[in-house]
Amino acid sequence: MTLAWYDFLGTLGVLLIVAGYFLLQVGRVRSDNPAYSWLNLIGALMILTSLLFTFNFSSFVIEIFWIAISVIGLVRAYKKKLVRDEP
Repeated sequence: MTLAWYDFLGTLGVLLIVAGYFLLQVGRVRSDNPAYSWLNLIGALMILTSLLFTFNFSSFVIEIFWIAISVIGLVRAYKKKLVRDEP
């Protein structure tokens, strides 16, 4: 079995998502921390990229939701920062 570059990219994406979840569970990052949402967003985009070459509908659907939820988290964090930084 040979792995293409997009297989490595997708695997790296999985590692980012799992690392973020691990850091959340051990208390090293909070769910409202933008870093957590960035890890999830970048990881999901990497997996989605790999799916362009080896398509799986179920994986595609979950990655779309993962991306949407991560973007919501980033928007919320950004809005919270704006409110906190107002004079």
